[in-house]
Amino acid sequence: MQYAKLGIEALEALRAALDPDGLSVRHEDRVHYGHDETEDLNHPPDVVVRPRTTAQVAAVVRICAAHNIPVTPIGGRTGLSGGALSVYGGVGLALDRMNAIVDIDERNLQVTVEPGVITQVLQEAVAAKGLYYPPDPSSRGSCTIGGNLAENAGGPRAVKYGVTRDFVLDLEVVLPNGEVIRTGARTLKNSTGYDLTRLMVGSEGTLGIITQAVLRLVPHPRETRLMLVPFSEATKACEAVSAIFRAGITPSALEFMERDAIAWTMRFTEGLPAQLSTEPAAYLLVEVDGNEGEELMRSCEAILTVAEAHGAGEVLFAESSAEKDALWKMRRSVPVSVKAHSTYKEEDTVVPRFELPKLLQGVKEIGARYGFTSVCYGHAGDGNLHVNIIKGDLTDHFWEHELHHAIREIFALTVSLGGTISGEHGIGLVQRPYMDIAFNTAQLDLMRAIKQAFDPLGIMNPGKVLPDQS
Repeated sequence: MQYAKLGIEALEALRAALDPDGLSVRHEDRVHYGHDETEDLNHPPDVVVRPRTTAQVAAVVRICAAHNIPVTPIGGRTGLSGGALSVYGGVGLALDRMNAIVDIDERNLQVTVEPGVITQVLQEAVAAKGLYYPPDPSSRGSCTIGGNLAENAGGPRAVKYGVTRDFVLDLEVVLPNGEVIRTGARTLKNSTGYDLTRLMVGSEGTLGIITQAVLRLVPHPRETRLMLVPFSEATKACEAVSAIFRAGITPSALEFMERDAIAWTMRFTEGLPAQLSTEPAAYLLVEVDGNEGEELMRSCEAILTVAEAHGAGEVLFAESSAEKDALWKMRRSVPVSVKAHSTYKEEDTVVPRFELPKLLQGVKEIGARYGFTSVCYGHAGDGNLHVNIIKGDLTDHFWEHELHHAIREIFALTVSLGGTISGEHGIGLVQRPYMDIAFNTAQLDLMRAIKQAFDPLGIMNPGKVLPDQS
């Protein structure tokens, strides 16, 4: 795809469409908005625009369409697939100023938000009214609702409550020609035409720019119970996961962490529980929630029975809010700790949960053959395993030119087990070369046809999701 350079005419039109401080060509700003958390990649846009309204977003997109300039929507820049990187330059459209919680509808259990709202800010705002927004990425303190919508984010609570897509009722979207549409309705049921709402969620900014969302809420659970369960064998921990569900229990969170993930987190994070040890091969962090304490304790007892049958050791119960916070701090600190330890590549595999032991074992076998170490953790209750491949002493040549063969083997194994190559991080830039593992030619051509229907000029977040045609 050939795009036009950002000329004076387009630049001045963009400047006129925004607030006086809504546009920047400063090198520092371009670099700041040119990276997310994907490895060490940086692709600065030619210009950064920061609109405050849907009308301004639409005006920016119309100008870009008229001048054939690529547009990259930018959220909280916490992504791990390079979805917000301006790989073709052009306009970096940062949505951080559109950060209003427009309305909390307590009668209908709904909230209307702009895309720049921080996820944790939204959760705390609705919690103050006794309501709950469950999608809960590890980066919730800095990621935005717009980014969550773009990637269909999940997090620990997805196992019980669902992912971001399951909480979206209606979206306001600026299309690639600058037209503004609504995609759904404020109803819990909607069988009216094609479901554009669910199509937009997870489309990674390639079909349009979300400028407002109506999200479903649920009553906030009154109580939680949280426990950390050690295992002497990592595969046994994985086997226990599906067994817990087969016993009739649905935890509100069920997280897996292997030994190195715990060891590195203990090294790089303060304020963790004193009882943590690196002796177990793996841990499961299990939470149940609800409104009746006795019922929750019965669920905990049933979980422990299953865990013990799979070789679990002595369980750590979080007795207070502070202890619960410490355990969750540990889990949320794992990705940061891995990044602090070494250069790494993170793959976001997901399989049916019964297949999780085979996936973990296969990843380790592939690593042994190729000579790399991996650190694995993730949302085991969903079968979602984050595979962190550690560079360590590997040569730059291997890292850049050979490792992709091993990644293809990991993804091929994942798909052979009934899974797919991304559970919640999206495809973005870095996973595009592997889409042929998950989809055949007919499926990819259909996706390209959808992209063409929405974005015939190809200006909307180009270079993402769909692989180049050979």
